[in-house]
Amino acid sequence: MNLKNLLRGLKPKVGTNSQDLREIWLEKTLSDIPEGSRILDAGAGTQRYRSYCSHLRYVSQDFGQYNVSGDGVGLHSDQFDYGELDIVSDIVDIPEETNSFDAVMCVEVLEHLPHPDRAIKEFGRLLRPGGMLVITAPFCSLTHMAPYHFCSGFSRYWFERQLSDYDFEILGIYPNGNYFEYLAQEVYRIPSISKRYSHDRPRIWEWISMILVQKMLSRFSSRDEGSSEVLCYGFHVVAVKS
Repeated sequence: MNLKNLLRGLKPKVGTNSQDLREIWLEKTLSDIPEGSRILDAGAGTQRYRSYCSHLRYVSQDFGQYNVSGDGVGLHSDQFDYGELDIVSDIVDIPEETNSFDAVMCVEVLEHLPHPDRAIKEFGRLLRPGGMLVITAPFCSLTHMAPYHFCSGFSRYWFERQLSDYDFEILGIYPNGNYFEYLAQEVYRIPSISKRYSHDRPRIWEWISMILVQKMLSRFSSRDEGSSEVLCYGFHVVAVKS
């Protein structure tokens, strides 16, 4: 094992759990939806969370136009396969009857919409009264899936305002991660971002410095008392249609 690989093995885990935390929350939240309910996965992408809906009548929707290269700007996935989508349409104009779903989930999609508030309005149309809306979105994000990236993220106040405007009652807004975890995530990205944009990589002493910073952030995160109010990975939201 070379020295760089050894140093990588010494890194603390802080800043690496954004997706894991989101998926744990999603699986639990979706499992609480009554069996047999009809759920729309709006902006389903690769239908990653279809397996969490095995007890539900799952319907996938996406506009179906993204490919892995995008416009060549920002960050992109190595692989992306929509599979067989049930509905291919604009997310703000979904060809389904009013009040035709018991639940709608929209996972890490809002930042890719030029008019995310219109999507909230459409979800309100599609949901029956008392139907559940499940949303996750970043609070802060790097450019990704360009050119379909229109906003870096959403605060809790955005959700409170938009959901209220479209007659939703919020049951909970939950931060994913905290300030220290978010900073650690970006420290982890330095080697790949520096390689791409500065054509350079950290020296050995710089690897050591990054590990020391990550250990500091891990300690601060373990003692955190609410830093998510200034920065976190994103928010998980549950609301019901009034």
